Amino acid sequence: MFTGGLQGVANDFTFDFDHACIVPLAPTPVVHNHLMAGNRNIQVETEHRPIDRILRPFQRFADQESSSAQVLLGCAVLAMILMNSPLSGGFQNILSQPVGFKLGSLEVIKPLQIMINDGLMALFFFVIGLEIKREILVGELASVQKAAMPMLAAVGGMVVPAAIFFALNAGTPGKPGWGIPMATDIAFALGILALAGPRVPASAKVFLAALAIVDDIGAVIVIAIFYTASIQAGLLLAAAGVVLVLIGMNAMGIRRPIAYGLVGFVLWLLVLKSGVHATIAGVTLAMTIPASARLDVNLFRTRMQKQLEAFSDPGIGDETPLLTEEQDVILRTMESDLEMVGTPLQTLMTSFHTLSAWLIMPLFALANAGLDLRTMDLASSFSGSVSIGVMLGLTLGKPIGILLFCFIGLKLGWAKMPKGLRWSHLVPVAILAGVGFTMSLFIGGLAFDPGTVQYQQAKLGVLCASLASGAIGYALLKRSVQKRLA
Repeated sequence: MFTGGLQGVANDFTFDFDHACIVPLAPTPVVHNHLMAGNRNIQVETEHRPIDRILRPFQRFADQESSSAQVLLGCAVLAMILMNSPLSGGFQNILSQPVGFKLGSLEVIKPLQIMINDGLMALFFFVIGLEIKREILVGELASVQKAAMPMLAAVGGMVVPAAIFFALNAGTPGKPGWGIPMATDIAFALGILALAGPRVPASAKVFLAALAIVDDIGAVIVIAIFYTASIQAGLLLAAAGVVLVLIGMNAMGIRRPIAYGLVGFVLWLLVLKSGVHATIAGVTLAMTIPASARLDVNLFRTRMQKQLEAFSDPGIGDETPLLTEEQDVILRTMESDLEMVGTPLQTLMTSFHTLSAWLIMPLFALANAGLDLRTMDLASSFSGSVSIGVMLGLTLGKPIGILLFCFIGLKLGWAKMPKGLRWSHLVPVAILAGVGFTMSLFIGGLAFDPGTVQYQQAKLGVLCASLASGAIGYALLKRSVQKRLA
């Protein structure tokens, strides 16, 4: 992360060392700095083109922290509408269409819905893995002092909901679903938090994000250990060999994302065929992505300043709108330095976060959130042990576990309350953690076969609990903020 805000000026350009980008100075195109989910995404907006005036409302919507959550919710609502309309048959037929690829004797062809869950969701877990690695290296999990509070909260938020569900479903066909209420949907939860307004303490957002990251680590472990039906040891051993290759690539200084992508694809295939859920390959690949820069930040500052001075040298003419040969060489050198000062971890996080938020998660919601209420006995479904276990686990178990473990940690001196965070904020944040949605639906699909009563009850419980947790958490957080202003 660059600090200091040093700027070098060259004619009509300025270099922003905080964001490592070259941007024009006003009154030429306006620079719009957007902080999204921890990733800096610098965009240059031009106001004099008609297309920009058309696209500007869509850009403003995309820039809102809550936008991806709104799209995710919209896809879930659309899935419910399609499943309960005359289009239901056609929609389900599309989801059951076989898709995939064949390379010689290797064949991976599955229904579209399964490919979304096994393929695209592996990329979703790749993003989660990158976020976990970043938080461990430089974020809220980088030190014991920082990590203690969210780690305790996450553990409580997993143990208590799982215990509630298990107590209600022990000895029944619903027992495998104990992992469903353990999960928190980070995109939805943070999106709802953003809707509460800018006066919500930044520490509340950081705490919820760190809690959800630890929660994701727990979900990955649970999926790998408890939701793997059978394992083909030979393929799993081959996958381990591929992981060693990836680690070796990192050690040798290989930084091209395409190289890791190709080897990662092989890893995904092996894990998919081994019996372990393919999403584990995404997290594993993320852990091998290089997180160091090839060019020291201080040296980068010095080199960039000199290059900007050379670019603006009066000896280099600017009579034409085209760059001179000398200026073109300088820009190529600057581009090379920009690439060397960045890290593959951050580059991939920025790129894949957008793909995950705006494509993968909405597609998953569209493919998995739909319930045909016309074929369900709602009274018995709501009273089923699976749906009750999921609803109680998410709406009550999550906040109780989070708050209880935080209280114990604070009393015993194991953790410290983050600066600016109060119990009046912590309570609604704990309730928002009960928004399971994407992760809960995903685990539900692993726990139960589609079409079973237990699977339908699990989906119903997840949807109802996520809606209730989001609404209650938002209302309490909004009230807390308004009280502080009064």
